[in-house]
Amino acid sequence: MARSSLSNFPLSQLEAELQRRRQAAGPLQRKRERLLTKLAQIEKQIQALGGELDEPRRGRGGAIPGRRRARNEKPLPEALHEVLKGKTMGIAEIAEAVQKAGFKTHSKNFRVMVNIALTKHPKLFKRVGRGQYTTK
Repeated sequence: MARSSLSNFPLSQLEAELQRRRQAAGPLQRKRERLLTKLAQIEKQIQALGGELDEPRRGRGGAIPGRRRARNEKPLPEALHEVLKGKTMGIAEIAEAVQKAGFKTHSKNFRVMVNIALTKHPKLFKRVGRGQYTTK
């Protein structure tokens, strides 16, 4: 399989590409400065009105400022095991039941997380049919 390599390009082409990228970065840097100035003005207005500023958090997937990760007493597999003891349920039912039992989450795709936990722990859970699980 042939691989493309920068060594195949003439130095003049590489230098031209670097120059093009540097020139393209200039307008973006100016736009960034304008936005930072505008943000500073908005923050001053918030503070003048007596509001508090949350420090923006940076995290996987762009965490929402002010929202904290849900904390639970038990990890999801343990919570699922308690909910499923002696019962057979579908994924949606399990997800709803574990949340009613007090498991907190902000996830938009909690059902997917439940499904992953069930399939990742075959010593705890048994698949009895399509989308149907129980405990072992």
